[in-house]
Amino acid sequence: MPASIDCDVVLFDMDGTLVDSTPVVERIWGRWAAKHGIDLPRLLQISHGRPTIETLSIVAPHLATAEEAARLDSEESDEPDGLSPVQGAQELIASLPADRWGVVTSAGRRLAVSRLTAAGLPVPRVLVTSDDVDRGKPDPAAYLEAARQFAVSADRSVVFEDTSVGIAAGRAAGATVIGVTTTFPTLDGCDYSVRDLRAIRRVASDRPIRLVVDNK
Repeated sequence: MPASIDCDVVLFDMDGTLVDSTPVVERIWGRWAAKHGIDLPRLLQISHGRPTIETLSIVAPHLATAEEAARLDSEESDEPDGLSPVQGAQELIASLPADRWGVVTSAGRRLAVSRLTAAGLPVPRVLVTSDDVDRGKPDPAAYLEAARQFAVSADRSVVFEDTSVGIAAGRAAGATVIGVTTTFPTLDGCDYSVRDLRAIRRVASDRPIRLVVDNK
């Protein structure tokens, strides 16, 4: 049965939630893993939802330098082929007030702007990236910063996420969290779970924003 959620702002993760970046991510990390003898499937399980430097710290601490992370992020920014919007993303964003939705991503700002633009999605007024906070997901810092920029309480936000670390960050911030199973077949800890953003629609209202969720 569809569920109805009222909120003041809507916050989206980027990769896997708004932008299907899997082909690019697997290409970049695949080349890097082959060069350094790193197990790619394990790396990809870890990398989703985390800043590059944190992924490096887990899979190859001896290579976890700011310079290496910046090089990988630059490669991803310069390689947009294969990026596309997640199904339903364009329509859902278009239905929301432009000043009441934002993006909270573990990517850096240059990469985030590059990916959103390449996927044909607008860059929102509130865009919180790994450049803006000291602690990445699953820490709630990025979602709390987005709420601060909107001047709303974080528990009045709805967060869309596709990874466990992102869901943990949204929950720790006090938000209602909707899991999108584009990256992993199942997600634990979210309030609702959908296959993609076609399952979400906005019901016309001035304030608050009212979203209807067609549960899987």
